[in-house]
Amino acid sequence: MAATDLFARRATLARAVRLLSQFRYEQTAPARFYGALADDTVAMVTELWRGLGGDDPADKTVLDVGGGPGFFATAFADAGLRYIGVEPDPAEVHAMHAAGSATSPGSFVRASGMALPFADASVDICLSSNVAEHVPRPWQLGNEMLRVTRPGGLAVLSYTVWLGPFGGHEMGLTHYLGGQRAAARYTRRHGHPPKNNYGSSLFAVSAAEGLDWARHTGALVAAFPRYHPRWAWSLTKVPGIREFGVSNLVLVLQPR
Repeated sequence: MAATDLFARRATLARAVRLLSQFRYEQTAPARFYGALADDTVAMVTELWRGLGGDDPADKTVLDVGGGPGFFATAFADAGLRYIGVEPDPAEVHAMHAAGSATSPGSFVRASGMALPFADASVDICLSSNVAEHVPRPWQLGNEMLRVTRPGGLAVLSYTVWLGPFGGHEMGLTHYLGGQRAAARYTRRHGHPPKNNYGSSLFAVSAAEGLDWARHTGALVAAFPRYHPRWAWSLTKVPGIREFGVSNLVLVLQPR
């Protein structure tokens, strides 16, 4: 069985539409948005784990890099996994608590994903969901994820591709004008800079860069667009087009 076979069965058009419909609630109703995303992420990680090893990931340790406390912690705990969240931004932690996630299960560490305070090969599963585009050295983050994941474990690095339609985050499609121009335009319109400000908390990360890094690690087992139906996964293999069409790239890695 290929690593993605089980998850591919869930990658339907109906799922894509359902997830896309939740994106509009990210700013106004984060519990609704992140709750749906967390449930889908747990299902994806579980099915990738089973595709690689065939067993159930219950009681395994999952390290969520950049997830913060809250919605992901609850979803993974409900699935029977031991959850550890890493979050560098205290404002994000406070925001999650204000959203009603202060009582979430799991353990939480304030630290940078580019210097994880964990021993080599110390976790079964390492996940980073929509974080790599927010750090200046995304592949250092990826290397740290592989370092702390045990041989035969699972590392899942998922990130938003800059030239995709969601690359600008709350700046919308204006990022096609250039990141700095888009940030300036947003600031003029709203009276404050965007939360994801180009050059400081948002960076232009390409699909090609991620694939090149992953191949050079020797741990890559699969790559696919996170939110697309299975029949659209071939976009990942087409240079140029994948930068605009993939939107969010999932890199599935297994340390040896």
